[in-house]
Amino acid sequence: MARSKDSSKTKKSPKPPRQRGKFAERIDQFKTLYQNARKQNPRVPWYLLGTFLVGLVVFIVIGLVWGHPIYFTILGVFFGALLALVVFGRLAERSAYASLEGQPGATSAAMGALRKGWRYEQEPVAADGGRARSMSEINQAAMVFRAVGKPGVVLIGEGPKGATTRLLNSESKRIARVAGPEVPVHTLRVGEGEDTVRVAKLVKTMNKLDKKLTDAEVTAVTKRLRALGAAKPPIPKGYDPRNAPRMDRKAMRGR
Repeated sequence: MARSKDSSKTKKSPKPPRQRGKFAERIDQFKTLYQNARKQNPRVPWYLLGTFLVGLVVFIVIGLVWGHPIYFTILGVFFGALLALVVFGRLAERSAYASLEGQPGATSAAMGALRKGWRYEQEPVAADGGRARSMSEINQAAMVFRAVGKPGVVLIGEGPKGATTRLLNSESKRIARVAGPEVPVHTLRVGEGEDTVRVAKLVKTMNKLDKKLTDAEVTAVTKRLRALGAAKPPIPKGYDPRNAPRMDRKAMRGR
């Protein structure tokens, strides 16, 4: 009787999946940013092409004047590409903000671009209207988000004006009692119209506030406030807030 071959010895082990390099990940990220920017503004390709040509033409003219057209043309290609990349970063930033306008939780997504020194909560610390049962009810719910930095405590409200204003005033008083009189409490409301801050200008507005606290005080205040807990976000069952639009930090920084 013929001996059966040991299949465990002859069977080849599967190759481990090939890991993507950082360069490939950057390319994928660039493609995603480009697609999003073009979706928000179909003229993006023309802006980039025009920017590249402007940079190239400038260097060609300089080369013709100085008598080195080939050398300056090569430099113009690199300069035009760099200039187009800078413009693309701005366009990607605008498209990212545009996709957040009017979305529930846009405040949390925009605060993701805050730089070192800020501590913020991704979930709302206060909410009005109880537990929403549908996406339309989420859009009508008032929510307050909180960030702590050297300017003090910043409360950002989103939602209907009346309900959001009442919620901000209530949360501001509650925070002031816990944080202490030496900690400034600022209130902002995102949206469009008077007495509001657009999502695109939220981070810039927060960074312009006067610095009053040290790093140690920011840490201490953050711990005190987190001990208060937070309100349950008014989201329906089955809705995952992690799937909400998020700002890309590299796009926010412009590159």
